Amino acid sequence: MTTNYSFDDLKRDVADGRIDTVLACLVDMQGRLMGKRFQAQFFVEGAYEETHSCNYLLATDMEMETVSGFKATSWEKGYGDYTMKPDLSTLRRVPWLEGTALVLCDVLDHHTHEDVPHSPRAILKKQVARLEAMGMKAFMATELEFYLFDQTYEQAHAAGYRGLKTASAYNEDYHIFQTSKEEDVMRAIRNGLQAAGIPVENSKGEASAGQEEINVRYADALTMADRHVVIKNACKEIAWSKGKAITFLAKWNYNAAGSSSHIHQSLWSGDGKTPLFFDKDAEHGMSETMKHYVAGLLAHAGEITYFLAPYINSYKRFMAGTFAPTKAIWSKDNRTAGYRLCGEETKGIRIECRVGGSDLNPYLAMAALLAAGIDGIENRMELEPAFEGDAYGGKDIREIPHTLRDATALMSGSAMLRSAFGDDVIDHYTRAAQWEQEEYDRRITDWEVARGFERA
Repeated sequence: MTTNYSFDDLKRDVADGRIDTVLACLVDMQGRLMGKRFQAQFFVEGAYEETHSCNYLLATDMEMETVSGFKATSWEKGYGDYTMKPDLSTLRRVPWLEGTALVLCDVLDHHTHEDVPHSPRAILKKQVARLEAMGMKAFMATELEFYLFDQTYEQAHAAGYRGLKTASAYNEDYHIFQTSKEEDVMRAIRNGLQAAGIPVENSKGEASAGQEEINVRYADALTMADRHVVIKNACKEIAWSKGKAITFLAKWNYNAAGSSSHIHQSLWSGDGKTPLFFDKDAEHGMSETMKHYVAGLLAHAGEITYFLAPYINSYKRFMAGTFAPTKAIWSKDNRTAGYRLCGEETKGIRIECRVGGSDLNPYLAMAALLAAGIDGIENRMELEPAFEGDAYGGKDIREIPHTLRDATALMSGSAMLRSAFGDDVIDHYTRAAQWEQEEYDRRITDWEVARGFERA
């Protein structure tokens, strides 16, 4: 699926003076856009073929630290180059930035020009190719939640991220009047994304003060992941341009609801015309293929959690009674379950993974879900009965890992993930997870000081 903006369109816009800048971006391990701003004329004359970046971009943490312990790159290896190969099918105008277009790049080995195996886009493309070999195509959609603040990013930073004022003072879930007060930002986001070739369905208020959700039309897995990273960057840039700030932190405040990125997923025939999850004669309309796929998700739920919740903060979101799941079970149209059956008895039948937070990397999350589902199909796994009732109170049922430490161990020890992604890839992300834990373990939090300064 393309953005309906071609390289020929770009060349015309450059010649006519409408576009003077092209952002060439790769996606890093954190799901952020990293790259260069090209003079547009130079890009269309040759840089569209390839450009280069330092290979540390896929071996850093949130702070851009040169983390030790990675096999792929290090100070000993000299931090050489990767080749960035623009995927021109992702080319789009960026209407919220003057005279700007954007293209996403695949990350290639500088010498072999093969995909770098641990690059997020390559990881997802590998699972998509596995499905294609099975005559199947995955369609997905991500629902992104975030908080909108009245301060700018600069003001929030200067205040130490304390005393922040959300865009509303009360729970605004589905609230029309309150969201009308936020339309200056949200309307710009909806219209900006639509004009950038991302078909928007709606925005809405979410279940806490200042919390928003943006929903766009589903697409094949790779296209949806591409859209997801552009959406996040767009939301931040548009909010910044309006003197506001947005956070996709999974749990920004103890008293506020967490922010999620639910992932809806279904499989179709290779031509995208026949829903492989639907059987009109089966219970709930679930085909045998769908049952095997969901069984795979559940069998490997603990192993794939890291790719749905990659940070220390991610696990603060999993709290009972907050619409964030705590149990990795499936249920019929039940928002207390980690995996929710939607669209039963229709061609639109799908499984919604509710585990992921708004801080996930969509390529890694989707790839992990697909790998688990494929394993369920290949091994014809039997689906357990649907859970009924309040999953928060369920006893002796499969739980989501409680901490990053637990999730890291499960990922690292997963034979399924090592087979699907490769040992080097899993070792790479295991090191990233370990570093996140190590950095947190040596930090002193405000909570510790306030609790123990006088009383310890």
